[in-house]
Amino acid sequence: MAYGCCCRWQWAEAKSMGLGRWFSSSTAKTSLRPVIVSVSALSDDNSHTSCSGRKQEGIKGSGTTARGRRLLRIREEKQQREYDRINNYPAWAKVLENACKDDAELRAVLGDSIGNPELMRKRVEDRVRKKGRDFQKSKTGSVLAFKVSFRDFNPVDSYIWFELYGSPSDRDVNLIGNVIQSWYVMGRLGAFNSSNLQLANSSMEYDPLYDADKGFKVMPSSFHDISDIEFQENWGRVWVDLGTSDYFAIDVLLNCLTVLSSEYLGIQQIVFGGRRMGDWEEGMTNPEYGYKYFKI
Repeated sequence: MAYGCCCRWQWAEAKSMGLGRWFSSSTAKTSLRPVIVSVSALSDDNSHTSCSGRKQEGIKGSGTTARGRRLLRIREEKQQREYDRINNYPAWAKVLENACKDDAELRAVLGDSIGNPELMRKRVEDRVRKKGRDFQKSKTGSVLAFKVSFRDFNPVDSYIWFELYGSPSDRDVNLIGNVIQSWYVMGRLGAFNSSNLQLANSSMEYDPLYDADKGFKVMPSSFHDISDIEFQENWGRVWVDLGTSDYFAIDVLLNCLTVLSSEYLGIQQIVFGGRRMGDWEEGMTNPEYGYKYFKI
């Protein structure tokens, strides 16, 4: 960079100070002395001074490097994030963080997502979808009794429909599936045979007698077939062929589902028979549209 140098020497005659006169060396004895010496070194953009003698200051540089500016920007962004975390952090995320201190299950669900609201939301939604909506309470059913209706029910070729209060979680599907599966296994083994109810009307006040030979000679009755349990949104269905089982098998099923609905999973209604209920779409088996199933 080029620099300019400007020097000024001012000479004045001491005796004429303040009089505004100059005397030559031939007429008066003068005493000359240097008054001001000013040396400035400026860049080309600032290489001169004003005529009044005031110095023009150069533009002062920032004195920072590119790396320094980059680090400064990173530090400012970090401070902004910290400010947003403190002042704009969702209230529900703060509640979850506080709950994690006393809830090991919730802490395991959130994992390393604490501090990231979007990831926390995703983790909780996945947990709700897989295991149900409640974290602590064991009773999650409905206080209302479900409705039961029959629509051209054929015991050997009909669907049984279940309407829930909402789309079932994987846990809900397993609960209903295990109940229906157990019911089918008992029916397959001949449990629902009204021809051999020796103890149904007996008193247990005294030791009752059971005739095993009579029970052995009774004509067996059993379920013939059953389908997997399917769900589309809040509707579920299972196809059954009760075979030679007696109808009180339906009473047994309803007794089981009554407790299931009140204690664990709310059921709105159960329909025996019918080919289509709600918005059921035949052939739709895409999980993205709410389809789930339980393999019997």
